[in-house]
Parts: sequence; C-alpha cells; structure tokens
Amino acid sequence: MLKRVVSSLLAAVMAGALLTGCGGNPPEEQKTEIQVFIAASLNTVMTELAEKYNEEHPEVKITYNADSSGTLLTQIEEGYECDIFFSAAQKQMDQLEADGLVEEGTRADVVNNQVVVVTFKGSGTKVTGLENIEEAASFALAGGSVPVGKYTRQALVNLGKLGETEDVSTITTEQVSDALGGLEISEQDNVSKVLSAVAEASCEVGTTYYSDTYGYEDKLGILETVSYDLTGNVIYPIARVVNDEADDAQKAAADDFMKFILSDEVKAVFDMHYFDTDVE
Repeated sequence: MLKRVVSSLLAAVMAGALLTGCGGNPPEEQKTEIQVFIAASLNTVMTELAEKYNEEHPEVKITYNADSSGTLLTQIEEGYECDIFFSAAQKQMDQLEADGLVEEGTRADVVNNQVVVVTFKGSGTKVTGLENIEEAASFALAGGSVPVGKYTRQALVNLGKLGETEDVSTITTEQVSDALGGLEISEQDNVSKVLSAVAEASCEVGTTYYSDTYGYEDKLGILETVSYDLTGNVIYPIARVVNDEADDAQKAAADDFMKFILSDEVKAVFDMHYFDTDVE
C-alpha cells in the first residue's frame, strides 16, 4: 500500500515537472504570447525589460518587432497582429488612433529622447554639429518617415538650412543633400542602421538618438546634443492596439506588460539607457 502511495506521488511530481518545464517555467507551447511593436531605438532597453518582466511572469512570451515607427504603423494598418505599439514619435500614434486602432484610454507618454550628431572614434571630422554638417564627407540620415529623420529635418529647417514646409517628413534626402551643397547622404531605413553606418565608419557623421549611443561609447563620439528648441520634444508614446485575434489571456498579458512598462520601477532602467523619464 505504501509503495503504491509513493509511486503515485512520484508520478504526480514527474507530471508537474513535465508541465512546468525546467526551472519551473512552462514550456513554450503553453505560454501566452504577445506581439509588441517597438521603435528600433527601443530595442536594447526593451530586451532588458522583457527579461526583467519574465522573472516574475515566465508564463508570458514577449515577441518584439523592432523597426522605424513609420514602418510599424504601416504594418499594423495592413493587418499585422499587434498587441502593443511603442512609437518613437507622436505622429505615428496619432495616425493609429485616427484609424481607430488604439484601445481607448490606453495611450500614454513614456520617455523623452534627444537627437545627437555622432561620428566614429578617430574620424578627425571638422563637423561640430548641425551648424556645419555640410563639412562632412558623408552623412548617415534616416528617411523622412522615420522619426529621427523627421526631427533632424525639423532642426535643419529651424537652423535655416532647409526651407519651411508644412510637413518636414516630406523633404526628400535628395533635397537635403542639395540644400547642404551636394553633401553625400546615405539614407537609412531606421535609427539602428544610422548607428551602424557611423559606428562601422561607412559614414563620417550621422544623426541618431542619445539613447542609441548606450553601449557604443567606445565606438562613437557625440559631436552635438541637438537642442529641443530645434527639434521639439522627442516623446515616445505607448498604447494597446485593437487586436481582434487576441483571446482573453493575451489581452490580459498585454495589459499587464503595459502596466509594467509604465511603472516607477522601470524608470530607473530607462534612465540607465540614456532616456529621460520626465515627460510631464
């Protein structure tokens, strides 16, 4: 009788181990997966935050799609499944809200950032910032639909180097080049590609975000931190996205992850990655 009881207990323990997997974590097929679309400049910090979140919530699988905010907006509008959108600019979130694809009452501003002019270490560039950017041999610049590309164009307009226009994102890279005396410009799809182009010395200078220089201190030099007077605030909003394919568990997981991202405990992580959490 005792042997049967012990055998039953052992069987129960083994079954529990199979269900939870190693270390008490459920196997992948039993996890609730949420799709989180993030601006490319958030990739490093959000990867760290996902790991931190999963320490307390191993039952949730967070899948990131990182790209320019404009590309992510287009993908959501085209029907890509998405639970949370974390944009690098208000424009894309405004459009998503106008499309009726933002869950009411979930939109919030999370962090502020700042545009910087960077060069690779040892470049010997004569450029000191946007004021004399035309002195560069080559310039890595994101396209106008990419927030950092738009902010850069706005700064150049405010400096009088580009003409006034209703929507600076429509200023083409060719027009920027012409306005800067034929400067060779390498247009990039997102901020991460700008960063790589400069860090690998493919381009002499580029404009990226201050937060993107985290981890690249040995490869990049900051020539200028561009004033908010020139770019305006660089606010990153987040919101839950209308996802008709999500079940209740997926919606609950997305809500909880959003709550985590907006919590006070996360602010210290954003601060460490050179974001500004004072957005009020």
